[in-house]
Amino acid sequence: MSILLMIIGYLLGSIPFALLVGKIGYGIDIREHGSGNLGGTNTFRVLGVKAGLVVTIADILKGTLAASLPLLFSVDIHPLITGMCAVFGHTYPIFAQFRGGKAVATSGGVLLFYSHVLFMTMLAVFLLILYISKYVSLSSMLTGVYATAYAFIWTDDVPLRIVVTLLTLFVFYRHRANIKRILNKTEPKVKWL
Repeated sequence: MSILLMIIGYLLGSIPFALLVGKIGYGIDIREHGSGNLGGTNTFRVLGVKAGLVVTIADILKGTLAASLPLLFSVDIHPLITGMCAVFGHTYPIFAQFRGGKAVATSGGVLLFYSHVLFMTMLAVFLLILYISKYVSLSSMLTGVYATAYAFIWTDDVPLRIVVTLLTLFVFYRHRANIKRILNKTEPKVKWL
């Protein structure tokens, strides 16, 4: 059952909401526009605020649902494990030729299930940095740094510390090109904030 829940978690994460919203709601393949990324940021940029919010919320909630699977099915597996499977699915989705998002929203969704306080403070940090910098990528990475600091300073939860550290490193890895653009001052800034 543990392996089955991990597979289900991966499949939940693999649901490409940006692709679905783009094709069903707007008749376009979002992978052919903007950054080509299947995530909330590219959806905001290409399709607008309404579509961006729908995709971002859906990507968050699939992480939350995946993390809740052990509780829902009474299976003795840590919720962060099934949650991590969803993050992997979101990033490398089987339903979209393994070309997915950058792991931010779904990671947040996993933490929403596991620690409401951490998630809410992460959201506040993200919005504050976004308001100041106008860079979604920078906000995402620095929010990961904050989450890691939170896990080590304010908790003694070893699984949380490990997972948050891994997720933050993965988010940085997925934003390699963004880091270069930020340094070169060519990274697009949000225009709706």
